[in-house]
Amino acid sequence: MTAVIEQPIVSTEPRSRFNEVWRVVRLHAVTPSVFFGIPWIILGGAWLVMVVIGLIAGSAGADTDKMAEGMRYSWAVLSPQWYLVVVGVQAIGLTLSFALGFGATRRDFWLGTSLMFGIVSVLNAIAIATLVQLEKATNGWWLNISMFDALWYGQNGWLVDFYTTLALQLFVLFIGASVTTVYLRWRMRGMLILAFGAIALILAGVAIATFTQSWPAIFEWFGGIGIVGVFSIVLGLAAAFAVGGYLVIRRATPR
Repeated sequence: MTAVIEQPIVSTEPRSRFNEVWRVVRLHAVTPSVFFGIPWIILGGAWLVMVVIGLIAGSAGADTDKMAEGMRYSWAVLSPQWYLVVVGVQAIGLTLSFALGFGATRRDFWLGTSLMFGIVSVLNAIAIATLVQLEKATNGWWLNISMFDALWYGQNGWLVDFYTTLALQLFVLFIGASVTTVYLRWRMRGMLILAFGAIALILAGVAIATFTQSWPAIFEWFGGIGIVGVFSIVLGLAAAFAVGGYLVIRRATPR
């Protein structure tokens, strides 16, 4: 008689790649204040300062038209961008080892982080572009101030404001993230090489443009491509940082 021993069936079905990537997004979303809370607190604080200035100027009978024109160059609308560089650093430096411990691959981690950056940038771009239009519709929140309707914003319509904000946010996020991958891969030696290399490249470009008297042509070229063209370059640089960060993180060692 032949004994038949039933063996348990072990499922070998591979896990969905998107599910693995989405797990990383959910991991980042555990602390939404990092991506949404603090940047909007910074932006809200800048807006509150503008409102207080508008109230004081209006009560004092100042020329609010000149005040609003001056506010268009305050850069307050860009105040969260500097913090978003730190967000990019934290997204890699503080989360990579944790994600790897839960079984995520470096590729999935980078793709999930990039997807999170995209979600954050899209939502922020929608909000800021909409706030620009609200500010214009209410004549500066009924105080004739220019907080969001500043710099290039408010001159080319909602879609351009959305596109430029999206490009800028992706750019700063990927700068922080990709620089952090360099540190994880080569530690301080890599950071020093990167810093000195970037400084040398910038100085070389400035020197070439100066000695060849190319500055007028450069400014004319940037003026010719317009604001959309300029931020298309910014978006291209963001993509370059994203690809570079992916190539480096494949061999990065978390602390």
